[in-house]
Amino acid sequence: MIHYNQQKAIFHLQGPTYSYLLGVQDGVLMQWYWGGRLPNDAVEGLIENRGEGASFDTAFSRQPVAVPTQERGYMGQRAVSVRNSEGDDVLSLRYQGYRILPGKKALQGLPCSYVEKDDEAQTLEIDMKDALTGVAVTLSFTVFASYDVLARSMVVKNEGGKPFELTDVQAAMRLPADSYELLHLKGAWARERHARRVPMGEGSYAIKSRRGASGHENNPFLAVLKPHTTEDQGDVYAMTHVYSGSFSAGVDVGIDNEPTMMIGLCSDVFSWQMEPGAVFQAPEALFVYAPDGLNGLSHRMHPFVRQRICRGKWRDLPRPILVNNWEATYFDFTYDKLLAIAKRGAEIGCELFVLDDGWFGRRDSDHCSLGDWVVNEKKLEGGIQRIAQSINELGMQFGLWFEPEMVSPDSDLYRAHPDWCLHVDGRPRTEARNQLILDMGRKEVQDYVIESVSAVLRCAPISYVKWDMNRNMSEGFSCVLPASRRMESQHRYMLGLYRVLEEITSAFPEVLFESCSGGGGRFDCGMLCYMPQTWTSDDTDACERTRIQYGTSLIYPCSAMGAHVSAVPNHQTHRVTPFQTRCDVAMGGNFGFELDLSKQTEEDLATAKKAVDMVKKLRSTMQQGVYTRLLNPFANEGRAAWQFTDDHRVIVCLYVPYQQPNPQPHRVKLAGLEAEALYVDEEHGVTASGAALMNLGLIMPHGQGDHASWVYVFEKKDPAAEARL
Repeated sequence: MIHYNQQKAIFHLQGPTYSYLLGVQDGVLMQWYWGGRLPNDAVEGLIENRGEGASFDTAFSRQPVAVPTQERGYMGQRAVSVRNSEGDDVLSLRYQGYRILPGKKALQGLPCSYVEKDDEAQTLEIDMKDALTGVAVTLSFTVFASYDVLARSMVVKNEGGKPFELTDVQAAMRLPADSYELLHLKGAWARERHARRVPMGEGSYAIKSRRGASGHENNPFLAVLKPHTTEDQGDVYAMTHVYSGSFSAGVDVGIDNEPTMMIGLCSDVFSWQMEPGAVFQAPEALFVYAPDGLNGLSHRMHPFVRQRICRGKWRDLPRPILVNNWEATYFDFTYDKLLAIAKRGAEIGCELFVLDDGWFGRRDSDHCSLGDWVVNEKKLEGGIQRIAQSINELGMQFGLWFEPEMVSPDSDLYRAHPDWCLHVDGRPRTEARNQLILDMGRKEVQDYVIESVSAVLRCAPISYVKWDMNRNMSEGFSCVLPASRRMESQHRYMLGLYRVLEEITSAFPEVLFESCSGGGGRFDCGMLCYMPQTWTSDDTDACERTRIQYGTSLIYPCSAMGAHVSAVPNHQTHRVTPFQTRCDVAMGGNFGFELDLSKQTEEDLATAKKAVDMVKKLRSTMQQGVYTRLLNPFANEGRAAWQFTDDHRVIVCLYVPYQQPNPQPHRVKLAGLEAEALYVDEEHGVTASGAALMNLGLIMPHGQGDHASWVYVFEKKDPAAEARL
């Protein structure tokens, strides 16, 4: 998996279908190659020293330096930037040595990918150092035996006698010169992760978040791909970040038209003071090369995220079908109203009832009480214990909403500790949704959140927690840090939050935690390390969800996506879609309901029950099978299609937003089937070979009005056995 040619000073990191080559030249670590898998043989004559004969101001810029810094005429984006005690930013990192280790280490204070046994992976650690300042860097690369993902991280140390300031830290990967396009996930609240594909250009292209969260606007993901790349063919180079705070990701095209991909902390809101002996651990980045298109990227990322990012009891378990009261009642509920919704949910087979916002303090609106995690028994008579017990008696589990990182100015917590929020003395404390953000970088704040949330979880049989964060940072500074360290505030916040999540999720391993941030504003691998699913978006409109779920699925598996059936007219778009369509689209993630089931018609309840029964039968395939995108809703006049496949079954979901008069037949070709196997969908009367389904395809039905949908369920048959019958 990791081979070292000592004579040539070349490291060959060899994954299942990719190779990554590093080498040492004149003491500098170089990246020679990243792409399709190479045999472990000689590469002499294929590596060139492009600095030879170059002018002094381009020599280093033309070399594929693995960790570019400000030295020897390098003019591109830097992977590590410092400001040393002399006030300059020159940094010359030189190779010191290496280690090849079995398995993979955890990162100090940060979430990361993991192994269950040491023989699953190998890790290469490479040490570098600047002789003048004592700035030392250790690069870590992990190659997994069964996953086509390269994990890398970096530790920066001060091994000198004087302090320095770390101002930027990025993971960098060089690509060969070629024409490329860029793909990233752009959006805003209620329209998160829309896929955007643009020409790369010849300069720099960057996406970032300064919000203190990965954010609604840009997801920490960027892919570089050939212009004609499709879902099923073409080279894709992709990266993402195992981090939930502000980030930067981009591509910098050098003088030889070779792009360098970079992802790391956002230098606009980050710096770190490094005293002698200090150690800084940077977040982990994940890199994937796929020669077989965007589905190839997803087929590599999905199992990795499911099995080596997500963890704990719920990682591999079927996710419960839930009903959440938020859009049914908002803040206006009573015990009886909640129980009426839950009873109807139990009747159609729901397994979990979730009480959302409004159960604590004086919380009858979003104007008060965040931080006061004490049940409002005037509103909820008998408290959490009574409603949880009543839900359990219906045969359902009980879940609860929290927003622990926030505080309302109108709260007992804020009145007792007005300095506990992020703020700048002498400036207004900007509120959003009538709330401020607690300074999670402070241990006393972390301890308060751990104990207050844990006290509620101990008081009743709570099986699920929705952990929300409904605003991002403004004046995002800690008042307890000295002026020289104020730019550390956002990263210290994340380190504090990760400590809180580690403590609480470890103390309550039976609880299924779901992350939320005003919907999908913090959908990233960092949060998925603690919470194996995320509320995909506050926008529950079925038409909009086809786009949101499409973009999300590029790197995140469907088992990580919360997807609910909501009321019509939809609360975000006011669009009216059929109940069946809302159910079919919600089957693209973890299925549930976000409406008042006690007010639905008998016809809609029958549809809901049929959908619940179908999800229970099929969810092992939908949550753990191979997910393949068939039609892109950003094209194809809004039509969408996707497929779930396992060893025994194929599920195909089709969606048509608008019907056309006198339509021409539109075929949807399936993917990844066994050509000779027979596939049978009894409900729709379709029996066909895998080859026919992949090459001839299904005819997309029509004639059911706008926003129509269909779900085909094919059972795989052995044609020889069928012939004997």
